[in-house]
Amino acid sequence: MSIANNYQSKLMTADQAVQTLSSGKDIAMGMAVAEPPALLAALARHVEDVGVEDIKLWYFHSMDHAGETVLKPEMLNRIHPRCMFLSSVERNLLKAQRPGEKSSIEFVPVAFSDSPRLLSEQVSLDLFVTTVSPMDKHGWFTFGTSNDYSTAAARSAKKLIVEVNPNMPRVFGASMLHISEVDGIVEHEAPLTEVSLAEPSREQAIVAATIANMIDDRACLQMGIGALPGAVCALLKDRKDLGIHTELMTPALASLIQCGAVTNQAKTTYKGRSVFTFAMGDRAFYDFLDDNQAMYSAPVNIVNDPRHIAKNRNVVSVNATLQIDLGGACNSEHLMGRQFSGSGGQLDFVRGATASKGGKSIIACQSTACGGSVSRIVPSLDGPVTTPRNDTHIIVTEYGSTDLKGKSIYQRADALIELAHPKFRDELADSL
Repeated sequence: MSIANNYQSKLMTADQAVQTLSSGKDIAMGMAVAEPPALLAALARHVEDVGVEDIKLWYFHSMDHAGETVLKPEMLNRIHPRCMFLSSVERNLLKAQRPGEKSSIEFVPVAFSDSPRLLSEQVSLDLFVTTVSPMDKHGWFTFGTSNDYSTAAARSAKKLIVEVNPNMPRVFGASMLHISEVDGIVEHEAPLTEVSLAEPSREQAIVAATIANMIDDRACLQMGIGALPGAVCALLKDRKDLGIHTELMTPALASLIQCGAVTNQAKTTYKGRSVFTFAMGDRAFYDFLDDNQAMYSAPVNIVNDPRHIAKNRNVVSVNATLQIDLGGACNSEHLMGRQFSGSGGQLDFVRGATASKGGKSIIACQSTACGGSVSRIVPSLDGPVTTPRNDTHIIVTEYGSTDLKGKSIYQRADALIELAHPKFRDELADSL
């Protein structure tokens, strides 16, 4: 059968694609920008119309398409989220619950780097749905913005349905999917979800300047999304021969490629290419990714493996946290007695950057929260330890920075108190 005929034979509507789904199944969806809107809407309709129950839905980082369909409040008595990283969708669902009510979101603690193994070896997936870029003449789709766990889930699930969106960029690297691996194809053109970059606060701008001064020519960068990493990147445009090996590719990092600060020529692995596992940004950013041979997408178990990260020299990893205790342990996922996000890949990059020759793992935060009424530096954490004190390297707030490596517990406490807001320092010192 020719590739064109094979494509036509697998083409179907979104409703046809999910019509055989029955109760008690395990399904997973592409994360973030790769959420397939037509398929998720069809899944929600099918569950409601047929009365399907006890569907376990596995995923990282949901966005609006899921929030408006399979994660609507009225769906959660039939669809049971197995969420590995909470976003605003889940946080809003949890806020709406009555006190004492059992959580409708079942959080599954797992490192981002271990999610491909979880979904391919420890969970028996019945169905995986995701958005892909259009097929080329040789029969190859790409996973576009989201390689992450998708490549493993797609190939281990009993059934794979892809939603082909012409707006999904064609991204190279270990991101290719052949038509022979696909069970069903749904064509649906829709704008990709866009994420805008917020303006940094005064405190974030100070933190960004401190971090930027730690980043030299030829450094290999990992940055998250948000105002702070964006502000750091904006201060690096005069650097030379920077490299990128990051979990998340963003417009801020892309701007460093476009201005020539990033060449990837000093890297040991994937020389000349910017490595990432998923991407979020705006339309111009997605156009930049499309058909760009300098971009290399790989599964998260490769990108976030500390052993692979550390092969590059001078890795600088910049991550945020919610709380730091006086020993240097960080809680980056739990807030006000509830799960707020997830561990993601923070610890992987903390360890990978620290193991890199000349590397720096930087964890940054504003010194206070809740309008200045709460200190982020605390005697003991209110939630789980995301980054253990043994692994923490450099801490930065708007009051400066400290390198915790080699410091005793008392030296760490003294150094961290100096990074706290002045109005909390005496209270912190009295807690020792």
